[in-house]
Amino acid sequence: MLGIKTLKEHLAILPDDLATLIETFAQISMDMQTNFPKYLSGVENEPNKYGEAVAKLDAWANKTLCDNLLQTGLVRKIYSEELQTPVEGREDAPFVITLDPLDGSSNITTNNAFGIILGIYRSDFPQKGRDLVAAAYKLYGPVNTLVYTTGKGVHEFVKHYYEDGAVRFLLLHENMKLPIKPEVFGVGGKPMQWSGNFREFAKNLFKEKKMRPRYCGTFVADFSQVLHRGGFFSYPSTEGAPDGKLRLAYECAPLSFICENAGGASWDGRSGSILDVQIEDADARIPLYLGNKEVIEELKKTQGN
Repeated sequence: MLGIKTLKEHLAILPDDLATLIETFAQISMDMQTNFPKYLSGVENEPNKYGEAVAKLDAWANKTLCDNLLQTGLVRKIYSEELQTPVEGREDAPFVITLDPLDGSSNITTNNAFGIILGIYRSDFPQKGRDLVAAAYKLYGPVNTLVYTTGKGVHEFVKHYYEDGAVRFLLLHENMKLPIKPEVFGVGGKPMQWSGNFREFAKNLFKEKKMRPRYCGTFVADFSQVLHRGGFFSYPSTEGAPDGKLRLAYECAPLSFICENAGGASWDGRSGSILDVQIEDADARIPLYLGNKEVIEELKKTQGN
């Protein structure tokens, strides 16, 4: 594998503190996989802050990530979907983190793809997704990949085993851009609860644009299809969930940051980019629409924007 950059080498141009934090996240996410089978069964005694049952795997993943990231001494505070309140680190540490510690964990029992979503800020909330210093996601699939951006290009790395048993992330794609021709789309929620205008738009993606439907229930996996093949992903406003299902801080802002840095666009269904929405409450939900710019622009026109 001579001549192929490792993640550590690729991060060398960044400030040392940011490079260390991203590399630590990558290493933790690699190491975690060997322990997943131990926590596949059972739920915690207490529900999470949303009133949902917490699988033992979610709880273990959250604790593992938080403990290891705090140990770097670089994290001032961690907001996580699995934490009732943010966990505090060193007061003088440079970064604030948002974490979806196991995105799509319900897919694990059926052995489908799932992942982790990370957002890194210099300041605490309230602020906007546009203020992200970096965003990354780890995708556990047929191969294990890591995608990150610091606002200057989107880069993908693949987990590789060396002959001596060492494991590293090696550069797979640098400065990724969504393909010009959109090929796939995925939409969450129940179609009969979508607005009539949005349902018609989604139908035309299939009928008129000949895009292929792809939806697996793991945001990072569905987004990764759009990143590699071009297209559209949404969890829209519905009758039952007018504010959508996905959470602005943990899921929507980090992946919109990656999407826009790969030449795509995001929309909140109301005023503009997801990245321009002020995050007042880390647990707030928001309708999400992202993908190729021209697809998002067409969507806005059909929705009266």
